[in-house]
Amino acid sequence: MKTIKDILNFSLINIDKPAGPTSYSISEYVRRALDLKKTSHMGTLDPKVTGVLPITLGRACKLAGHFIKHNKSYVGVLHTHKDQDIKKLQKLIDKNFIGKIRQTPPHRSAVKREEREREVYSWKLLEASSDKNFLFECKVEGGTYIRKLCSDLGEMIGGAHMGELRRTEAGIFSEEKMYDLNEFKRAVEDYKLGKEKMLRSMLVPAEDAIKKVLPVVKVDKSAIKSLHIGKPLFKSNILGNSSNINEGDVFALFCGSEFVGIYKRGNEEIIFGRSEFVYN
Repeated sequence: MKTIKDILNFSLINIDKPAGPTSYSISEYVRRALDLKKTSHMGTLDPKVTGVLPITLGRACKLAGHFIKHNKSYVGVLHTHKDQDIKKLQKLIDKNFIGKIRQTPPHRSAVKREEREREVYSWKLLEASSDKNFLFECKVEGGTYIRKLCSDLGEMIGGAHMGELRRTEAGIFSEEKMYDLNEFKRAVEDYKLGKEKMLRSMLVPAEDAIKKVLPVVKVDKSAIKSLHIGKPLFKSNILGNSSNINEGDVFALFCGSEFVGIYKRGNEEIIFGRSEFVYN
């Protein structure tokens, strides 16, 4: 059984972000509380936005890119500047904002402001509390700005903006298992008193999480020593069927239950893949 310190250095925790602080400040709070060298959050939420904020801990930060690209789900409030009929508004959304869309990030964003393609899988108006306020839920490709969706819709109807917003899912993480800052604080206090049960239950080992977002390839134990020093993965060391891994695919390599690293399939004759991250 791994020690709590080993798990802390290679795991994730799903924090219920409150309104007010930035995503970065939450990540830093977790880092300081756990006395870690590094943490990183997966997907920036505006200070006013609440909800699912997965944070990678220790060496798991190297894997954040494999989690951050996945789909996100939200519930929020759309405020229109003029009275709107919910059915007509939904038809406008279905016609113009479902599927592949072009979107330019808002002025206050962490990325370069250039148009890019994103996919909106669903955007449903659930109910109207008035003729100007609409509760909605949506599911989008990672990197889609919900605030911009609302303002772009507003350009068609005489103005609109996003009110409240809460992220309910981010990739494999959801509201079903997440922890607010008070719960996290109590777990850390217990941990520092030698009671690790609560904190341990909050942590998601990175090797468990990576299985849910990348295909898994098994390797023979005899290859572990050479893989740990960065040598390529040879086809002869692969166990079982790997026909689902195509050229250019990224996959997680395991030896039994032991996580070895992240590899990318090449097109070489005897080499199956080369490492992008080795865990040793």
